Order: sequence, then structure tokens, then C-alpha cells
Amino acid sequence: MKELLELIAKALVDHPEEVSVVEVFGEKTTILELSVAQDDLGKVIGKQGRTARALRTLLSAAGTKVGKRLHLEIIE
Repeated sequence: MKELLELIAKALVDHPEEVSVVEVFGEKTTILELSVAQDDLGKVIGKQGRTARALRTLLSAAGTKVGKRLHLEIIE
């Protein structure tokens, strides 16, 4: 899932070299922490959070398919 999020985020931003994803494993939930360049933060969040919501939906669907619960956090 980390690779999926990284691929999508790099396609959205102007500075793909500054995209990083860190996985934090918990008992039932895996948290994916996405950090991007400060200039690209708005592109990842989108208008009224629509892009971030879409990313969370995609991760949720992909996680359900493999039997994992995923949560996305965008680090500023």
C-alpha cells in the first residue's frame, strides 16, 4: 500500500523527489504518513479536502481487498 500511495502522490505534486511515505504498524490499523514539499501540500489536500478524501477512499478499498485497515495522515 505504501508504494501505491507514493505513486499517486508523486503524480499529483510538482516536486516528486520530496514525497515520502512512512508506515506505522499497529495492532489492527496501519497508518500511512504522507509528507510532501510545503508548496505541494495544497495539491495533495485539494479543494475542501476532496483529493485527500479520494486518497483515503482508495487506500481503504485497497486495504479491504488484502484484509488490512489503513489510515492516511498528511504531515505538514
